[in-house]
Amino acid sequence: MEEESGNRRERRAARKDGVLDTAAFLKVADKFIDLANRENRTVLATQLHLAFLFGSARYSAYVAKSVLDVQDHEDFVQHMVKQYTEMLRQHLADENLSAPQDEKRG
Repeated sequence: MEEESGNRRERRAARKDGVLDTAAFLKVADKFIDLANRENRTVLATQLHLAFLFGSARYSAYVAKSVLDVQDHEDFVQHMVKQYTEMLRQHLADENLSAPQDEKRG
């Protein structure tokens, strides 16, 4: 019990410093998904997913250049492509993934 309490304190301290554990990571990701679902009420899914991809690429470039000070941009691009590819494959294989009721498909 003491170890569990210590782990909880460590997770809270890490979150306070901006570090996400798995639960916090998924909670942040869900906020983006919720935003996409709200926007999808009025924006076609084919347009919306490209806007989110553009925004993700723009923010990732900002992090690479301004936060991480990445010198080899191509290595960073390849790393990000590999991560995105794996995430996309995992989600495409998820049989529980379904469309919101009020989405605009187009």
